[in-house]
Amino acid sequence: MNRVAVLGSANADLVVEVPRRPAGGETLLGSDLHVFAGGKGANQAAAAARSGASTSFHACVGRDENGEVVRSRLVEAGVAVEGIVTVDRPTGTALILVTPDGENSIVVSPGANQALDVGHAEATADQWSNADVLVLNLETPRETVERVAAMAAERGVRVLLNAAPAEQVSSVTLAVCDPLVVNEHEARALLEDDGNSSFARLAERFLDLGVRSVVITLGAAGALYGDRNGIDTVPSFRVPVVDTTGAGDAFVGATACELAAGTPLRDAVAFASAVAALSVQRMGAQSSYPDRRQVEAWLAERG
Repeated sequence: MNRVAVLGSANADLVVEVPRRPAGGETLLGSDLHVFAGGKGANQAAAAARSGASTSFHACVGRDENGEVVRSRLVEAGVAVEGIVTVDRPTGTALILVTPDGENSIVVSPGANQALDVGHAEATADQWSNADVLVLNLETPRETVERVAAMAAERGVRVLLNAAPAEQVSSVTLAVCDPLVVNEHEARALLEDDGNSSFARLAERFLDLGVRSVVITLGAAGALYGDRNGIDTVPSFRVPVVDTTGAGDAFVGATACELAAGTPLRDAVAFASAVAALSVQRMGAQSSYPDRRQVEAWLAERG
């Protein structure tokens, strides 16, 4: 038990701190450039491993320095990287602006992530189908995600889909999500909601569509989760915020780790919320993720 496989994106994160977001046509002076290993998939794998899961990562990177950085940082986090394939495209890159309140604006150039096609996913099925939980996100081609989700369900592997960036997926794919993890904006986009529905109502709509369980992250307001047993919330932790980059991925990876160990959804969400809270207090994505002992010690201090 407690085996997590992540099939998804790997990026180099190019981070600049700015006083505010620039207006159209405006030039701002920012901080020195920070380069971190990132990408939703790689971040989620690092978070799962640091949370205590036996974790493997399956992705495509380029024949460049950034690809080597991605590999080395994941190895440092304890992730098995044999599933990373090198292709003739540049490693994905994320351009990130961070404002003084810790919020960020991100533009992603997918690069090698687009090479993670259906053929590659099918060919590597034996590498990821022995997991207890398979984590997917939408920074790789949607057709690959949908095919892998179906294959995983056929093999009895629990599927956690982080539907980010927000993109419509088929009802067949939604029906195998256990859970579907989205933030408040992604939830409304997927359901084409006008902004007037409560988050509890959004969760109900996802469940009505056949989703087995759902988690909607709400930032400082905590997280809402729901399954056939009902809908409830987990409060957030009040902490000083330095950089929110990768906090959602930390949450996803930690959730996957707990679910793979057989932890109930509520407790998994509570633990993942603590991991995310610790991550936002440091710069970067993977570089900010705590290990399990740090999380448990922090929770113990808070009583």
